[in-house]
Amino acid sequence: MISRRHIVGGLMALPSALEALATSSQEEKTGQVMGPTVFHWADMKPVKTATGEVRSLCKAPTATVDQLEMHVTTLNPGESPHPPHRHVNEELIILREGECETLSDGKWVKVGPGSVVFNASNSLHGFRNIGTAPATYHVINWSPNKAKMS
Repeated sequence: MISRRHIVGGLMALPSALEALATSSQEEKTGQVMGPTVFHWADMKPVKTATGEVRSLCKAPTATVDQLEMHVTTLNPGESPHPPHRHVNEELIILREGECETLSDGKWVKVGPGSVVFNASNSLHGFRNIGTAPATYHVINWSPNKAKMS
């Protein structure tokens, strides 16, 4: 049997429950916490850049990292997406097609299709197309979720 005390307690908890539900729905809509996802090539719309084009896949936290960012870049011959730089996040670059060089451990290293480059946290790195055709590569970039690490 439901008592008045249960009804009053339920009504008092209702705003918090509704807020939690709204926050959960908002996270799903905005992609704040990414779950299992499939990215189809046909759905990746290219956006022109000054050096080629980019197809953005995601930039969102997951259950284990503060941010997972993935994109596919097509770089025109002789171009670099940006000057060599450093950042705390780590990243993988997987060259799909083309001839490029990557700045790794202070040296420019030639890479071809199928090559995988790992850029460690805070390491100086860069990338450039040294070929005569566009180069396309996938970038997977993540920042650790320090709050969940222990």
